[in-house]
Amino acid sequence: MADEAKPLLIKRYASRRLYNTETSDYVTLEDIASFIRQGREVQIVDLKSGDDLTRQYLLQIIAEHESRGENVLPVDVLTDLVRSYATQAQSVVPQFLAASFEMLREGQSKMMENLSTFPAVPGFEALQRQQEAFLKTMMAGWGAAVGTTPEAGGGETAGGREELDAIKKQLADLQSKLSKL
Repeated sequence: MADEAKPLLIKRYASRRLYNTETSDYVTLEDIASFIRQGREVQIVDLKSGDDLTRQYLLQIIAEHESRGENVLPVDVLTDLVRSYATQAQSVVPQFLAASFEMLREGQSKMMENLSTFPAVPGFEALQRQQEAFLKTMMAGWGAAVGTTPEAGGGETAGGREELDAIKKQLADLQSKLSKL
């Protein structure tokens, strides 16, 4: 248990192979993604220089999942992220994203609390388990829950779309205010 409190140290050798220092074996990007889905913090460092490469590898994991059709990030969000690197909004985007994901985690907790107050309805428990599995899977990448495989796929809801549109509007407003400064 004490080991899980500190990040799992992965060393990258000159050959670009990744070495798990806990188990003394080589790992793949998919292994690292699995550790993260299980709730582990991971730190990847270059053996020779000592540089922290965690960010680079996390982005590579995301890119590989996206390229396989496991789309989580809509194209317009990716476009806005690219734009933020070329604007003054670059400095507020990380804080905005962190706050947005925190609100999402809080919303998940409140929704789960509200679902538990519903009276017993035939089939409701199965639906609730599916919803919990979906939310845990969705939130696993954000460090909020241990990943599980959802029993049923989840599509984008009208409410989720409205929330995304509201977040986009807030980001646009922030970008507008920054450009006026």
